[in-house]
Amino acid sequence: MGVGHVGQFHAAKYAQSQEADLVAVVDIRPERAQSAAKKFNVLDFTHYSAIYDMVDAVSIATPTRCHYEIAMDFLDRGIDVLIEKPITVEVEQADDLIRRASENKCILQVGHLERFNPVFRDIKGFLKAPLFFESHRLSPFKGRGTDVDVVLDLMIHDIDIILNITGSEVFAIDAVGIPVLSSLIDIASVRLRFANGSMANLTASRISDKEMRKTRIFQPDAYISIDYGQREVLIYRKIMENSAGKAPRIVAEKREIPAGDSLQEQIGAFLNSVSTRTAPEVSGLDGRRALAVAIRIIESIQDSMAWVNQARGGSSPSAKLTSLG
Repeated sequence: MGVGHVGQFHAAKYAQSQEADLVAVVDIRPERAQSAAKKFNVLDFTHYSAIYDMVDAVSIATPTRCHYEIAMDFLDRGIDVLIEKPITVEVEQADDLIRRASENKCILQVGHLERFNPVFRDIKGFLKAPLFFESHRLSPFKGRGTDVDVVLDLMIHDIDIILNITGSEVFAIDAVGIPVLSSLIDIASVRLRFANGSMANLTASRISDKEMRKTRIFQPDAYISIDYGQREVLIYRKIMENSAGKAPRIVAEKREIPAGDSLQEQIGAFLNSVSTRTAPEVSGLDGRRALAVAIRIIESIQDSMAWVNQARGGSSPSAKLTSLG
């Protein structure tokens, strides 16, 4: 569903797969659907209801506002769904999709692509109770994806990764952000505190002059620096000396990760879940958790903007401000 920029890549991976037959593409723009259908030698439609009886599984790569309705209709017909991130616009919608998937015994996987990045897969074995995370995800303004703000567009990748690593709930959020080139938030920075005592600083921007996808992770025995774009991992370990009175040594290791295809891995994992009826690697509940934190971050940013507006003599009738002290 949807063969725009992201949907085209989904269609290409299914067309190349030995585990599935791509039978159709759907897009509300007839010319786009026809172009993709010709490219992949499949049928094209402008409404997804035309393929209910033709498919076992679907990818939904439409604008986020359409995710809920489309996924709901397929899940109610027992059709498995891979849905691009964020899972939905509202947490209540995500809860409903999770319920429908369970009731209809369907696979519901969410497209948090970085989980399948070979860099992330490589470093998971080195992680031991991390205490602090620092992530920067920057991109030039591309125009697409602006139906949501930068938190749901870019930062949600790092939210999902850190939630997956910590396995802990977020209990405190302090965030700032502003719109610059769109009507929504284009740059944001947030500090998250987790119930297990760990902390994360996340920055996301879609108005940068360069691409950056980096994360630093600090834990009691090591510091790990990850560059998703360059597929590079630096690990600094503390080595205790046997001799009394000697300070610990720092040993550095550089790991260059072989190139991989994250989307191919993601779709392969989805198809494996479909064929084996096993739980997806990134579940609807995972998508729901990331969405819930992202929405809390957006609300914190809105409160911060209202506070600034009030401090500068403006007004923000929709904001509720609490005076401390």
